[in-house]
Amino acid sequence: MRTLLILGAGTAGTIAANKFRRRFAQDEWAITIVEQRGAHFYQPAFLFIPFGKYPPERAQRNTDRYIPKGVTRVEGEVDRVDPDARTATLLDGRTLPYDYLIIATGTSPHPEETPGMTDDWHGHVHSFYTYEDAVELRSALANFDGGRLVMHITEMPIKCPVAPLEFTLLADDHFRSRGIRDKVDITFVTPLSGAFTKPVAAETFGGALSDRGISLESDFLIESIDPEKQQLVSYDEREVPYDLLVTVPLNRGAAFVGRSGLGDELDFVTVDKSTLRHTKYDTIFAIGDAANVPTSKAGAVAHFEMDTFPEQFERMVNGEEPNDAFDGHATCFIESGGGKAMLIDFNYDTEPLPGTFPVSKLGPLPLLKESRLNHLGKLGFEWAYWAMLLPGRRMPLPAHMSMKGKKVPH
Repeated sequence: MRTLLILGAGTAGTIAANKFRRRFAQDEWAITIVEQRGAHFYQPAFLFIPFGKYPPERAQRNTDRYIPKGVTRVEGEVDRVDPDARTATLLDGRTLPYDYLIIATGTSPHPEETPGMTDDWHGHVHSFYTYEDAVELRSALANFDGGRLVMHITEMPIKCPVAPLEFTLLADDHFRSRGIRDKVDITFVTPLSGAFTKPVAAETFGGALSDRGISLESDFLIESIDPEKQQLVSYDEREVPYDLLVTVPLNRGAAFVGRSGLGDELDFVTVDKSTLRHTKYDTIFAIGDAANVPTSKAGAVAHFEMDTFPEQFERMVNGEEPNDAFDGHATCFIESGGGKAMLIDFNYDTEPLPGTFPVSKLGPLPLLKESRLNHLGKLGFEWAYWAMLLPGRRMPLPAHMSMKGKKVPH
């Protein structure tokens, strides 16, 4: 009997539990999953909650509902992993042995790591990257009648890198619908050289900001927040004032990853980007946001990873070479306000490009272009998430990115 231990029951961990339980016979593999909370959150909803477009209670369901029969769920928080002894120890002292370990503990915001960021938390400084923060921001926006709104990113990587851009465009739409857009100055502050990491998309997104009268402050490496003066301060001594600051704090992986010597400087697990196997330990893998692969930390990545990973995992643990590789495929809808959205589709080697998705010419979804269909696609994904993605059912999209329908600029 082999033992598979999964740490984390978020999107990636839950999909893994479902796919591996169906793949491996129960009399050959014992599967255990560790999760510290009993609620599973639909995190794309965190973007809509602040604008009063989504009832908060709808964003969470019971974790056990999505853990399959034949998988043991242990509630607790991981203290450390001993890769030589092949054990994971919880904070309460319990020790769980494993033959193979999958780390799926995601990423989380750490506002305490930026000087001054927590001094006025949920006062004039907010975020929307947790359920609690999104709910608090809803109240702040409802009471905001004018002034300087700043959307700020501390440092990359972050969970869902397009979400800050979406928030900014939705904020513009929100204030227009309230009839107070002329009373609100909106600034998008980023450590990047533009509105996105890749040039073609950056040009499109930058145009979307400028068309709406939104200022872009790029290459801004934050040193601190001054809560008394209500301003961001960069290392090159630039200052950005705010009346309401919506920030994306520094994102880190789980602390036990660092304590266990399994990760990089931000506690993301160091893995081979094609196989998701640890760079040092053959019995350890990482999936979803927990891995340091050079693509988006987003649910779509977990989805595409898990279309190929179970078969490759089985080959590797049976001493065979992988015959397929994860290519970094990511697909993201980007809400732009007015009942429209954009769409990007990319991987490790190909940046987001214009064109159509998923079928050449026929689409029906345009890439890097606002459309009503893209917006409906984003809304429809909620059903697919609960009914298809989490239970590990096959989604009608190719695991690997296709160049069909994409237009490469000359």
